[in-house]
Amino acid sequence: MKKRTAKFVAMAALFATVALSNTSCTDAERAKIGGLGDEFKIEMINCDGTVAKTWISSGKVLSEANSDGYYFEDKETGKLIEVTGRLIITKQ
Repeated sequence: MKKRTAKFVAMAALFATVALSNTSCTDAERAKIGGLGDEFKIEMINCDGTVAKTWISSGKVLSEANSDGYYFEDKETGKLIEVTGRLIITKQ
């Protein structure tokens, strides 16, 4: 019986930790985590504010640590695209 109670207490503590960590996220953080598998529109912006190129990703747009660029798979061609510069990234 003690073993069962200890398991219950451990599970309750784990559940409480997960629940508290999820509620402390901002809306933006939850949206970023939830973006996996969604399509995104990536627009490369010229210096004059016009759109130079637009892509639709087949999934999440990612960025590596210590990098100013982004990479994603282009939905139309299936190719890996790596970009840097002035970008607007919008979840579709």
